[in-house]
Amino acid sequence: MNEHYAVIGNPIAHSKSPEIHREFAASLGQTISYAQRLAPLDGFAESVRTFVAAGGKGANVTVPFKIEAVALATKKSENARRAGAANALKFEGDEIYAENFDGVGLVTDLQKNMGVVLKGKRILILGAGGAARGAILPLLDAQPDVVVVANRTLTTGLALAEQFFGYGNIEAAAPEGLRARFDVVINSTSASLDGVCPEFAPKVLTADSVAYEMVYGKGLTPFLKVAQAAGVRTLADGVGMLVEQAAHAYHWWRGVRPQTGSVVAMMKVPLI
Repeated sequence: MNEHYAVIGNPIAHSKSPEIHREFAASLGQTISYAQRLAPLDGFAESVRTFVAAGGKGANVTVPFKIEAVALATKKSENARRAGAANALKFEGDEIYAENFDGVGLVTDLQKNMGVVLKGKRILILGAGGAARGAILPLLDAQPDVVVVANRTLTTGLALAEQFFGYGNIEAAAPEGLRARFDVVINSTSASLDGVCPEFAPKVLTADSVAYEMVYGKGLTPFLKVAQAAGVRTLADGVGMLVEQAAHAYHWWRGVRPQTGSVVAMMKVPLI
């Protein structure tokens, strides 16, 4: 009997999660049911309960429900609790477990797929929203020299840095106040979806920096174009992060971690 999984969001038609998880299952000789589920903007909790009642075993959660997902859960991982958001749920009996694999997926992509050493490096995160929140703990776990959060509203960035104080060296700054160079610059904002570049000074980049765009499948986004014009040689979008967080979720649900290399290659869009 197939076990039922889904990705829940609004909008949802663009999601690649069903394709990714079906590839994982096929590679492992397993059979699962995995579908997109469109939840009303005011009906996330009811959509989850309906899915569970129909036999759902686990779900990925995408925008705009990640904050609601962690609030709905009865059991929360440290990543989900600290981030205040969850991108994966697991259903066992009356319990709803929440996890956040976004940051783990990002770090796995950077370190395993791209060969980027994070230990001792200077990392800049543009934005202080849910995507940044999910990334900070795994990034700090990699023992960088510092993680700096640059956000248009400085008070938001400062609050985020304070929230993660004690887990590693984390600071906040206004984008226009950045002076130092960074080894890795991550755009966690949604600006590229609107065809614009987040506010930051390209001088924080060097040719040896890594410019990482969390948005995936959009080719050379405005952020990556600015990085390219600044001479950065290593550019990446979020497709590897997407696949790696999915692999972590699959393992969490089913106890086996699929290989990801062929799926990342299949999903990649040329950065042109």
